[in-house]
Amino acid sequence: MSYSLHGAASCQRRSRSGPRHRGPGRTVPRLADNGRVNDVSFPHLGPLLGDEGQALLAALRDYDPAKELAVATRLRREHPAELVSAALGQARLRQRAVAKFGEEDAYRMYFTPNGIEQATRASVAAYRAGRFRDIGPVEVTDLCCGIGGDAIALAREGFFVQAVDRDPLTAETALVNVHTVVEGTPLMTVTCADVMEYDLSGSESLFIDPARRAGRGRIFDPEAYSPPLSWAIEKVREVGTGAIKIAPGIPHELIPEDFEAEWISDGGDVKEAVLWRDDQGPTSPSPVVPGARRATLLPSGATLTGRGLPDPQVRKVGRFLYEPDGAVIRAHLVAEVAADLDGGLIDATIAYITADELRPTPYATAYEITDELPFNLKKLKALLREREVGILTVKKRGSAVEPEELRRKVKPSGPNAATVFLTRVAGAPTMLIGGPAGTAD
Repeated sequence: MSYSLHGAASCQRRSRSGPRHRGPGRTVPRLADNGRVNDVSFPHLGPLLGDEGQALLAALRDYDPAKELAVATRLRREHPAELVSAALGQARLRQRAVAKFGEEDAYRMYFTPNGIEQATRASVAAYRAGRFRDIGPVEVTDLCCGIGGDAIALAREGFFVQAVDRDPLTAETALVNVHTVVEGTPLMTVTCADVMEYDLSGSESLFIDPARRAGRGRIFDPEAYSPPLSWAIEKVREVGTGAIKIAPGIPHELIPEDFEAEWISDGGDVKEAVLWRDDQGPTSPSPVVPGARRATLLPSGATLTGRGLPDPQVRKVGRFLYEPDGAVIRAHLVAEVAADLDGGLIDATIAYITADELRPTPYATAYEITDELPFNLKKLKALLREREVGILTVKKRGSAVEPEELRRKVKPSGPNAATVFLTRVAGAPTMLIGGPAGTAD
């Protein structure tokens, strides 16, 4: 049974019959516009959705968690203890969620502890929804929807979203979140069911986000995902169009050749990888290319695809050092960046590119190198003292020395800034000293 805005829902398989066809003229069922979601028949969130719960959440928006005991004691004089505990829990989660969802959405949404950990960052979900839009379906079945982060982005793009999750509280939270933060009346159903038993016969496209965490932490074996990666791959093949969210550290040999693999970073941090498939062919502004490897950098949206280049040559350190974005490295596209920069590697096993010229690129950060020294802390300390370096950025790749340990030992002091790279050059432990490069002419 699907969740509706009025009335509790049971957890069971929901079947649909009849194929859905791609095309702008297809109509989809629209949920009734019920205004603000505030029905206490939601078994888990109901009390928080009422007027008293909403008032508590508003009052706790900027509360200090360090003073939670005093706050809880004061609030329990006027409100039921269980409601106060629930509101405090949501307030804590909302504060954590700001980093992923931004203040406007985070302080209107509802979260579970596991849900917030596994939810897609809003900027990444919006980008992925945009790729679905370019591909062309009008319906997306969101399997393992969690608290609804991706469903929100898809609904904002105008998709009819059929969201599925086997946990009742999580499914309920997803429905409330979408109808709370998406303007207008979202086209959406939420079903509480095991995705591996859900009827996909009428689905037009799939988004699958398997659980990659268990009681002991992250799961690294894709076949231990829930559901397993092999199951997700076969379901997308059956439907024909879809995407599967995977861990960015997945070995490339596990990626099927009939899927495109895309690694996505946001603000320089690698957030996830996605497997894409679209049997309709390369007709969209952002076509899915089977076998391709892609790195996409947010917020710029710059996208680099592989050209099948051989590994770059190792060469001596030039004037400039380029640090490729993590998505570029994960996608094994360092060779493409090196070719565009007319550069080479400083070591065959290290993803630092060196070149003699400064060239603009969105795929790597450029540094101008002033010194190249064999690894020696005494020499580094003397050089930094001589140049009055007190603001020291330490980067490492291929070195066992921890940045904080190095800072403690060299004790930087002074008004100037520098960056030191602890790395290997042609196999030898090396220190490269410099700073961010200026803008290329």
